[in-house]
Amino acid sequence: MAGLNKDRIQSFILDPLADRPGAAFDTLKKLRILIKHAMSKAWLKHDPSIGIKRPKVREIRAWTDAELAAYERRWPIGTKQRTAYALMLNMGTARIDTHLLTWHQVDDGACYRRHKTGVDVDMAVSEDLAKALASTPRKHFCVLVTEWGKPFTVDGFSGFMRDAIKGAGITDLTCRPHGLRKTLGRLLADAGCSAHDIMAALGHKTLAEAERYTRETDRKRGGKRAVVALNEHRANKSPQTTPKSLGKIAKTEGKTTP
Repeated sequence: MAGLNKDRIQSFILDPLADRPGAAFDTLKKLRILIKHAMSKAWLKHDPSIGIKRPKVREIRAWTDAELAAYERRWPIGTKQRTAYALMLNMGTARIDTHLLTWHQVDDGACYRRHKTGVDVDMAVSEDLAKALASTPRKHFCVLVTEWGKPFTVDGFSGFMRDAIKGAGITDLTCRPHGLRKTLGRLLADAGCSAHDIMAALGHKTLAEAERYTRETDRKRGGKRAVVALNEHRANKSPQTTPKSLGKIAKTEGKTTP
C-alpha cells in the first residue's frame, strides 16, 4: 500500500479491466475502501486514487415483454427459477435482497429493508407473486434455497439466475437479473402510478429516481396521443378549395330571370 500511486492504480489495476467497465468500477470502489483503511493506519498519507475518474458503466435496462414471456414459458409456476423471478419482478428486490428473503417477510406483506440504502420497503403481495409462492415448498425460513436445502450466497444466487435466463433462450447479455427491478418500475409507471408510489415501492431515497420512470412513460403516452390526434385530424379534415376556383363565381344552369 505504501508504494501505491495514481499511475500504478491506473496502469496495473484499472487498465487491464478496460473492456469490463463494471468490474473496473467495482474494483475501484473496493480499492478505495482499502485506501481509507491504510490511511487510518498511517500507511498512506493521502488518497492516491484522487483524480481517477470512475469508469462509465452502462445502465442496466428493463426486460422487454418478449424476454418476460420467454422466461415464463421456460420456467412455469412451481419451479424455483419462477419463484425467484416472481420475487424480483413483483417486489423489485435486488439480488442481495432476494437471496435471503424469508417467508415471514413475504407473509407480512412483502416487507423488507434494502441492503444498499437501508430504506424500509412496505409493499403488498401481488396476485402473480401469490401464485408463485403458493406453489413453492416451505422447507426453510428462507424462500429460496439451494439443491442442498441451504440459503443462497449472493454470488451463488446471481449464477443461478444467469443460468435460468440462459436456459430460457435469452441470449442478450444485457438482459440481467437486476433488470427485473427496472421492469417493475416501468410496469408501475405504465399502470399510472405516481412518482411517489414508485419511490415507495422500489425503496428509492430521492424522488428524482422514481420520476425517471414516470417521465419516460409520459413521453411514450404523449407520443401515442399525438399520433391518435393526427389520425383524427386527417380523418376529419375537409378538402381545401383549389386555388383556381378562388375569386370565381359559380356557374348556374339556365338563364336568370331579369
